[in-house]
Amino acid sequence: MWRRPKPFIAFLVVAELAAIAWFVHEFLDTPAPTHLDLLRFAILTAGATVHIQMTRRQEERRRNRVRTVLIDLTAVWVFPAAIILPATLTIALVLLIRIQHWFVARRPAHNFVFSSITHMLAATVAHQVYLTLGGAHWGSLTVVDSFGEFGKLVLVGLVYEAVQVLYVGSILSLAAAKPTIRSVLGSKADNLLEAITIGLGAVTAILLVILPPAVAIMAVVTVVFNRLAELDQLQDDVRTDPKTQVYNMRGWTESAERALARAAKSEDNLGILMIDLDFFKWINDTYGHPAGDDMLRNLAQLLDEVTRPSDVVGRFGGEEFLVLLPDTDQAAAAGAAERIRSAVAELRIVTTDKRGDQITVSERTASIGVAVFPDHGDSIEKLMQAADAAVYEAKEGGRNQVRLAEHRPHQDAETTH
Repeated sequence: MWRRPKPFIAFLVVAELAAIAWFVHEFLDTPAPTHLDLLRFAILTAGATVHIQMTRRQEERRRNRVRTVLIDLTAVWVFPAAIILPATLTIALVLLIRIQHWFVARRPAHNFVFSSITHMLAATVAHQVYLTLGGAHWGSLTVVDSFGEFGKLVLVGLVYEAVQVLYVGSILSLAAAKPTIRSVLGSKADNLLEAITIGLGAVTAILLVILPPAVAIMAVVTVVFNRLAELDQLQDDVRTDPKTQVYNMRGWTESAERALARAAKSEDNLGILMIDLDFFKWINDTYGHPAGDDMLRNLAQLLDEVTRPSDVVGRFGGEEFLVLLPDTDQAAAAGAAERIRSAVAELRIVTTDKRGDQITVSERTASIGVAVFPDHGDSIEKLMQAADAAVYEAKEGGRNQVRLAEHRPHQDAETTH
């Protein structure tokens, strides 16, 4: 921890001290729990324990594959505690859950402590917001009143997630050399999974009040849901390059084929960029392969930042990347390639050399080939071949430049006699 940047350490210490002060206030301000509170606490603890123990191996595999934000699905049990239980029991529930997760997470202690405090802070803040809104009065709800109660649950759920996003996102942005929205806040799929988990937590809260034994159903649901989350992650892993976290050739080609079919049907243009780092071997030979890996990761991140949301970035292999540009003609594709070439030239990558000393790699360049459907080919394979040939022309022409593929006129299949 103490080797981290000073802003990271300062924020971590200040944030944790502020959270602990908030917890002390909650303990002093919360009345003693009733017998009903303790019974509900026991039910949630039992459900969470069943969930954690039955999905332990799955969770270990998910954690080993995830490199950024991880959604651990425990909101199914923590969120209902935030709504139903006193703050003291909510904190106790989070502690019991996190102690069990310690044997699964296997992360540095300061990361684990910070994550645990995050869960407690989100739950207790959501609890106070819910109390401010009037708390739960579900025993005598009319149909009309239920809509208002549902709105309160949605609002409190948003608060619960927002606290975690802001708290964790802040520390991740300070820890990363060059943070991105995805690395700090997680992907859309991550946040959708968290929203669904909070929704399941709201259902758990309702069952806990109206029909407590039915909470056992949620234990089964969470086990199944955890398995579905792992399967979805496995499917994503099959299409993702593990080093750069962009599409591998399988994932990129699948997306490219679908985009080409749409372009052919609507008679639109479609561009492909082949991007090849110049003298990449020199980085590996001079600084070592970890520095080369950092270069590739930073280039992938750069491509994600400078392209449109509809564009598709993939790693072709080695130091070569592909970018698919839907609805893009030759001029627009060449312009996009030029922006990427300029951005690569401005990259400054903080990494380490062969001795482990910190260095900065800069003034690197890329040669880029551009091919456009239908001018340079009528299939993804032909377009890639055309873009690849253009890359070789760029390298032979001196590197650090963009070249457009040669126009290949359509050959009439008919012959005359």
